[in-house]
Amino acid sequence: MTPHYRQLNATEILDLYFIENRARLLDIASFLDRIDRYEGSDEAKADFRYQALVNAAKLLHNSDTGRTVAIQNSFSDPSTEPLESAIGLKAVGAWDGGKQ
Repeated sequence: MTPHYRQLNATEILDLYFIENRARLLDIASFLDRIDRYEGSDEAKADFRYQALVNAAKLLHNSDTGRTVAIQNSFSDPSTEPLESAIGLKAVGAWDGGKQ
């Protein structure tokens, strides 16, 4: 006999996952605060990864569904043509705007 599952409603999802996601936001805020406090913060804030993270966080304010796709796309390389070679390249989690 297969167990019966029922889909959660929005309030139940909020009840179940709020604390976990609150902690994630606090982790991000703490990460950004550490960058602000340490020597070299201006250089770090100019880094494309920092800029990508801050820009992605702004997308959370969107009231549309689709925030996940918008944030993933903001980190992704929008080019459609493959590179001739990826030798020497590594994944860094954010697109550098084509600078390599």
